[in-house]
Amino acid sequence: MLAMLAAVKGDWDMMFLWLVVALIVDGLDGPLARHFQVKDYWPTYDGVLLDLIIDYLTYVFIPAFALFQSGLLPGWTGWCAIIVITYTSALYFVDTRMKTKDNSFAGFPACWNMVVLVLFALKPNFYVTLALIVILAATMFTNLKFVHPVRTDRWRFVTLPMALGWICFAAWAAHVDFHPESWARTGLIITSFYLMLAGIVQELIPEKDHA
Repeated sequence: MLAMLAAVKGDWDMMFLWLVVALIVDGLDGPLARHFQVKDYWPTYDGVLLDLIIDYLTYVFIPAFALFQSGLLPGWTGWCAIIVITYTSALYFVDTRMKTKDNSFAGFPACWNMVVLVLFALKPNFYVTLALIVILAATMFTNLKFVHPVRTDRWRFVTLPMALGWICFAAWAAHVDFHPESWARTGLIITSFYLMLAGIVQELIPEKDHA
């Protein structure tokens, strides 16, 4: 709600800072819930469903609103983007096949909060922005693998620091109001490319069987 209130006022740096906070909480709540056996002690409440509801708001709805309201996608491109983002993400969130056996994601996991923040930092041409959104939305309906920074075991010694680095660069970029000369932009590009492509590379390089 704090992120949405900031977005309505066009206070983009504060909106993204709140979304970064939400991203940190999202990375911690699952391990904490499993550690304290919440499913056993509070079985009548579905933590997975609660997580999906919150994720849709913070990962999809608020970033889509910000992208549309900011003017990064003018005219029909903005309408196209928010329809594509919200509709495909809703379908992805109810797909029971979204997780792979190694706890990665099958298809782009609707992390539009991360994508939109990078777009705010880089401000590419609006056709490039729209093309990226359509391509990522299309991958939701494929089996292309995207790593989970916490739960994917393979390469976690690299993935987790990359994810933490992304969070730091994102907070830095928002703090300096997405200044074009900030080193945060370079950090966001490097860490985003890794998080985007690591799962696909893992599929291309099968893990050796040590049995």
